[in-house]
Amino acid sequence: MNIHPTAIISPEAELADGVCVGPYSIIGSDVHIGKNTIIESHVVIDTHTDIGEGNRIHPFACIGGAPQDLKFKGEVTRVIIGNFNTIREYVTVHRATSADIGKTVIGDHNLLMAYCHVAHNCSLGSNIVMSNAVNFAGHIHVEDWAIIGGMTGIHQFTRIGAHAFIGGASGVERDVPPFVLVSGNFAKPFGLNLIGLKRRGFSEETVGALKEAYRLVYRSSLLLKDALDKIRSELPDLPEIRHFVTFIENSPRGICR
Repeated sequence: MNIHPTAIISPEAELADGVCVGPYSIIGSDVHIGKNTIIESHVVIDTHTDIGEGNRIHPFACIGGAPQDLKFKGEVTRVIIGNFNTIREYVTVHRATSADIGKTVIGDHNLLMAYCHVAHNCSLGSNIVMSNAVNFAGHIHVEDWAIIGGMTGIHQFTRIGAHAFIGGASGVERDVPPFVLVSGNFAKPFGLNLIGLKRRGFSEETVGALKEAYRLVYRSSLLLKDALDKIRSELPDLPEIRHFVTFIENSPRGICR
């Protein structure tokens, strides 16, 4: 370990081999940090926080603070962060309330750019990019490989599907289905995230099927239930198609239309 002498670390914190803590950083009680994670200067990791291996947390980030929720009564809840994430300057990640999943979770290999906020009870998958000043309200669930453009606000209890793309300065109040590109305030769909699908190596068959599924949901005159039934009956039985349909069917807030 390499701990700067000005850092303040609780005796109840546990730091694994290879952890570096920079000047004036503060690490509270009941914090566990995995090996080779780098905590740069002026970082605050409050309490009840688990951070995995190989992460890099940049100056002035604040992790594990109490949730901004008037229902919070001081119950013990956690922030759980996986491995190999990059958390840039002034990012805030808050602990959960006891509602919903009862924890705030960030997976692996995510990039949270400067000034992003992840509120209580959010659950983020892996390989997600949050551009500068993206703000998540509470109880938001984001699937793998989603990309959110800068200065975007996401309404509480919203779900963002895998490989979705949200344009910058958007306001998202409804669920964003997997593979779909949305933008605007409030966000509307503008087709599939074709560039993202190409970069991730999806086959031509899969992309073609997703294009037809998108057309049936967004560009046909069918009711949503009928469009989903038609997708099931007429399109190939691919995992991506099943996920697209299931996500929409299980959307309590409704999808961006």
